[in-house]
Amino acid sequence: MSNKIYPIGIQNFEKIRKGGYCYIDKTALIYQMVKTGSYYFLSRPRRFGKSLLLSTLEAYFQGKKELFEGLAMEKLEKEWIKYPILHLDLNAEKYTTPEALDQVLESALRGWEALYGAKDYEKTFASRFQGVIQRACEQEGRGVVILVDEYDKPMLQAIGNDELQKSFRDTLKAFYGALKSKDGYIKFGMLTGVTKFGKVSVFSDLNNLEDISMRQQYIEICGISDHELHENFETELHEFADAQNLAYDKICTEMRERYDGYHFTHDSVGMYNPFSLLNTLKYNTFGNYWFETG
Repeated sequence: MSNKIYPIGIQNFEKIRKGGYCYIDKTALIYQMVKTGSYYFLSRPRRFGKSLLLSTLEAYFQGKKELFEGLAMEKLEKEWIKYPILHLDLNAEKYTTPEALDQVLESALRGWEALYGAKDYEKTFASRFQGVIQRACEQEGRGVVILVDEYDKPMLQAIGNDELQKSFRDTLKAFYGALKSKDGYIKFGMLTGVTKFGKVSVFSDLNNLEDISMRQQYIEICGISDHELHENFETELHEFADAQNLAYDKICTEMRERYDGYHFTHDSVGMYNPFSLLNTLKYNTFGNYWFETG
């Protein structure tokens, strides 16, 4: 009987590692990304592991070596330096008015300014963000790490409302522009989202973002590949087959047909939706788990 604890709905790396939940090791890809570039953009469907990816990056840049014990990163990283981190999560709010985005940015900025100070002449969201980045770097003596989760959620929720979408686009364009204007104070930046529809307009001033959404070497950075499935859940697959009274090969075929349909570039490996896959293994029952979340 498998004793794995499945991290269904858990997007915090530290909670997963300290709580004994199973974790698919993506840290070799994270190390490669950090060491070979500075600014990244990643598009993936919802519930595909983007928030967990950013949480893992946050733990890495906090120098929390103990959380990476037994993972690829433990052998790859030698220094474990702690950097100042500005983590903005746009996922939690409903964006039905311009004020909704303003409140999220105001809350984030006040939290950062409590740590790194503020200047009276910094009036706009963009100028305050720029000031925080510079002061964080100067006070900590290291470049700042900037992580933005679901950069596009305000834009997505304003589809069909041109006036509201323009308001969000103008606000975010200026805000994200700080990443370029304060480049000298930034160690690393990553933004994630579901779509790329707003990339040109929102990031028109930020042309140094490297879009890895369809880069072959990063296809497996979110989700679960067939190799990872069998490497991490072989016992559970056999138990699932027994529970369904089906042959092992039949269960594997059914799993691929149901959940392995995600290809992010041509000729790439298929990626399983992790939310559906983990629910299926936990309950030993096929279901439309991801679809039912809406």
